[in-house]
Amino acid sequence: MVQDQTQIDVLTGLSGRRAFDSSLQTAITLAETGNNPLSLAFIDVDRFEELNREFGHKGGDRVLKSLADALSSLGANARPIRYGGDEFAVIFENCEREQAFLRLEAVRATVEKLSIQFDGGDISPGMITISGGVAAYPIDGSSLNELFRKADGALYRAKSTGRNKIALAYEERMSPKTSHYTLTQLERLGELAKEQGVGEAVLLREALDDLLSKYKHSFQILDRH
Repeated sequence: MVQDQTQIDVLTGLSGRRAFDSSLQTAITLAETGNNPLSLAFIDVDRFEELNREFGHKGGDRVLKSLADALSSLGANARPIRYGGDEFAVIFENCEREQAFLRLEAVRATVEKLSIQFDGGDISPGMITISGGVAAYPIDGSSLNELFRKADGALYRAKSTGRNKIALAYEERMSPKTSHYTLTQLERLGELAKEQGVGEAVLLREALDDLLSKYKHSFQILDRH
């Protein structure tokens, strides 16, 4: 099947963000029908903004293209996608998460050794590192949203525990403080509150207002006057 060219990322030649949701949903449906494993990974470049500042956008583009090339070597059952900015996704069909982990770990090691020479400077081995998170259907999630969240959470954990590593999703437990949020969600909430200089409760109320606004058409508004 010839892919829609509007779904191709011009810089990397990979599938672009527009192709992600439909590709993942199709892969989940096929995995469910055939009772086959499926893995999803999110990968991004560590400290990409620093590389951009030091080597300019031309250097940043070379880094992204080099990472895309490395991901393209993952094999026929792996579909790498440029998700946006310096973040990439890979859909591994008929692939257990441990297998996906090992293949991405090999890419991580390859990227760490990359040397890039261009007219704007030289990027030496060790200057480019990546972090990634891997989740699998159905053990980590049986829906697109759940699988997405678990893989994204694993990426966050890889970044927050030192970078330059690939992390597997793990069973989420609710915080002892509350039965409504996971520990990862609370950690991210705390960081965001600190960054924005507001209380966590303020952000939670804002999020709840947004949620209610999104689904307001589902409510029957009663005029009590």
